[in-house]
Amino acid sequence: MAKTNPIEFLQEVGAETAKVVWPTRRETAITTIMVFVFVFLACVFFFLADMVLRTAVTMILGFGQ
Repeated sequence: MAKTNPIEFLQEVGAETAKVVWPTRRETAITTIMVFVFVFLACVFFFLADMVLRTAVTMILGFGQ
């Protein structure tokens, strides 16, 4: 593989950066809200799963009486 000099490298980086399609402010906000919603749902799911498993283990082993 041929080495490129720093000037050519920077020109290629600039050309590739120009091809990037950046999200709009609205798309970024919607995506951020979706991430927070799914994090909240995951927290609720794992909390409930933990409660069920804790109750089952407590009943099986007879701890906490």
